[in-house]
Amino acid sequence: MPRKTAAFVVAAALAAGLAACATPTPYQPNLPGQTASGGYSELRLEPNRFRVNFQGNTLTSRETVEGYLLFRASELTLQNGFDWFTIVDRATERDARTYVEPDPLYRPWYGGYGMWRPHWRYYGRGFGWRSWDPFWGDPFWASRVDVRTVQRFEASAEIVLGRGAKPADDPRAFDARAVVENLRPRIQYPAARS
Repeated sequence: MPRKTAAFVVAAALAAGLAACATPTPYQPNLPGQTASGGYSELRLEPNRFRVNFQGNTLTSRETVEGYLLFRASELTLQNGFDWFTIVDRATERDARTYVEPDPLYRPWYGGYGMWRPHWRYYGRGFGWRSWDPFWGDPFWASRVDVRTVQRFEASAEIVLGRGAKPADDPRAFDARAVVENLRPRIQYPAARS
């Protein structure tokens, strides 16, 4: 294979891999080894009681994670021959991490001097003697770093399934068919593999 062709194949594979990582978690089961991280999972606790989870990646919004959780609860209800479900317990967890990275293109002027850097002491009226260092707290030097916060959401609920008409007086009861009908247009499924 010629070098240009091999380089093109490698570049295309890398681009496809990056594109797969740069999308929100689709509505899918959460299985080990899948392309996109996250998805739904459930655990049957009793014949009509389940714990349902949906875990999103860093590009999946809280609203999407909670909507997918309700959609999965509705699907489970219908798959098990029930008509409605009640949410007994529900929680959404947020995992946030902040990263501070120096600008990779910025090389400070003192780079060849090892640990040496400028440092001055001055007298501030009302504060006494103070130190000034251009790399700590100065807004000019602060622009040389990239600070970003990455967050990930996971929603979980314990549901109890029921048959017949949904209880009208229970605000935590959902008609499974109505939820599926209303949320289906917002559901993003995984891309079909070729």
